[in-house]
Amino acid sequence: MTEQKYRQRGYKDAERSGRGTGFGSSNAPRMEKFGPKGRGADRNRAEVFRCKTCNEKNDPEVGPEAVCRKCGAALHACAQCRFFDGAAPMQCRQEIPALIPAKSKANSCTFYAPTVSLDLTGAKAADSPDGARSAFDQLFGKR
Repeated sequence: MTEQKYRQRGYKDAERSGRGTGFGSSNAPRMEKFGPKGRGADRNRAEVFRCKTCNEKNDPEVGPEAVCRKCGAALHACAQCRFFDGAAPMQCRQEIPALIPAKSKANSCTFYAPTVSLDLTGAKAADSPDGARSAFDQLFGKR
């Protein structure tokens, strides 16, 4: 009795049909549908550096004394660095020589690199209620 009693879909389908769609098989259908980065990760977006305190866009060229233009937080700090990791030893993914105690204060770490991410905000439809009303009237026509 090598045949299974119940023929539900899914369990051991790859063995029965000879296809390689089970665990550990190629993900070619997924790659065709979503691409290498997955759903919605479109690389046509601009890369931006945002302050971790207030989320304001800042220049990614950060000097040792740079501060956020909106809130004044130090930008050359561990909390703003792409290597900052709260679970890593000394909270850094690089092998730093000494612990930096204040993660939100400016420092002179040589491994510092700003955290750059994709700008997912997109184009804003309207900046004010009047702009929203005019966009609505333009779309549906004033009656």
